[in-house]
Amino acid sequence: MDDSLDEISSPPSSTGILGLDDILSGGFPAHQLHLVEGSPGTGKTTLALQFLLAGRERGEAGLYVTLSETRRELLAVARSHGWSLDGIHIQEMEPLEEALAPEQQVTLFHPSELELSETTSKVLRMVEKIQPSRVVFDSLSEMRLLAQSSLRYRRQILGLKQFFSGRQITVLLLDDLTGPGDDQQLQSIAHGVVHLEQLATEYGAERRRLRVLKMRATEYRGGLHDFRIRRGGMDVFPRLIAAEHHAEFEEREASSGIASLDQLLGGGLPYGSSTLLTGPAGVGKSTVGLSFCVAAAARGERSALFLFDETVAMIKTRARKLNMPLEPHIDAGLITVRQIDPAELSPGEFASAIRQAVEGKDGMGLPAKLVLIDSLNGYLNSMSEEKQLTSQLHELFKYTSQQGILMLVTLSQAGMGVAAMRSPVDSTYLADNVVMFRNFESFGQIRRAIAVTKKRSGEHELTLRELRMGSQGISTSEPLHDFQGVLTGVPTYHGQGDPRNQP
Repeated sequence: MDDSLDEISSPPSSTGILGLDDILSGGFPAHQLHLVEGSPGTGKTTLALQFLLAGRERGEAGLYVTLSETRRELLAVARSHGWSLDGIHIQEMEPLEEALAPEQQVTLFHPSELELSETTSKVLRMVEKIQPSRVVFDSLSEMRLLAQSSLRYRRQILGLKQFFSGRQITVLLLDDLTGPGDDQQLQSIAHGVVHLEQLATEYGAERRRLRVLKMRATEYRGGLHDFRIRRGGMDVFPRLIAAEHHAEFEEREASSGIASLDQLLGGGLPYGSSTLLTGPAGVGKSTVGLSFCVAAAARGERSALFLFDETVAMIKTRARKLNMPLEPHIDAGLITVRQIDPAELSPGEFASAIRQAVEGKDGMGLPAKLVLIDSLNGYLNSMSEEKQLTSQLHELFKYTSQQGILMLVTLSQAGMGVAAMRSPVDSTYLADNVVMFRNFESFGQIRRAIAVTKKRSGEHELTLRELRMGSQGISTSEPLHDFQGVLTGVPTYHGQGDPRNQP
């Protein structure tokens, strides 16, 4: 009775991977047998080594039993990550050829039976000798081949589980899923199951994801979670759940630094809201977004920019020509710019990057109060399906809203005029505010119009204004009362005089 209470009260065994510990509510349940499964190349060995290294940091002895990889291969994996395996015992089992040599086959038993028993006995003797707190068994495909039948295989695994039970040892069994069919017997035996997978994309780097299939008597975050393997180990990006993140914040509005634009917006954009800046390419969406970032920097607040479409050098040059130099604010750490390659970044990693910026954990100084994503079209390219994009955006917008962050997202639309204008995804209903940009023709000139079509909190103007950008900065005209049909792209003018001379 006391032993069972100790099992329940034992703290979880950290995996050494912050994101995975978050998913597992602290790590693998201690003193239990767990299965980590996945096809070759998904990262099982990396995860297992980090698990043992985390134990070493806590003074726990670790044992890595390898049937499929050599000691030299394991050391090479560790070196590739900059790790030393000093203090971790590696038990390399004999190759099967030695056990199946002719002189070893003078027996009434099948060679596989002797080999399986000998392999198991060696593992148990090593555990008794070392007395480890953590054990990794790599891999079960060899055990499955030696057993030759599902019944013998199951009995061997049950025997291992019974042996480790009560010995205060946390065990990871690695399975590369190379056996025939979908073998769920092992999943039923294990206390917990973590499944790793690798996806090939049509363009760009492969994507890796994991899912916790089961974890008895433990709360865990379900669903698919992106992860990346880099030098230094595995980075896991837990699926963002907005409901888990809420902070108290002051209700106020952010100024754009442009009086006439603030007037159009009804005073500015409220913190704790998301705003979609939508319109055709080159109409000024990114520039207006930058004006909010510069104004925030003038107030001593940090803005985090995530660029999908433009380079950092290009946006600096454009801002400088519009009399909005970014360099002083970047040098002061009040504007941080990160260029994103959607072919190399998974959606989960991108959401994690935004979360780190908002919480001030990205090493860039102050927590960000404003986030600008430019553009949603680039973000769409990092997603495999449109439905996933909508779900990701919904959680991302809810998260930043509950953190009191002003989120700005640009969306480029193709076509001229309202009838022909089309978007890659309908996300206007997700955003709290929608600012619409349009090009229109007037007396042989292409001009720009801006209007606020949606603002959930507070009033705003229902007029259209002309958006002007030049070496003196950004400004807007008085409401375009004398034009009719601006949104069609070819309006009619009902005023007096030349409209080009109007303020």
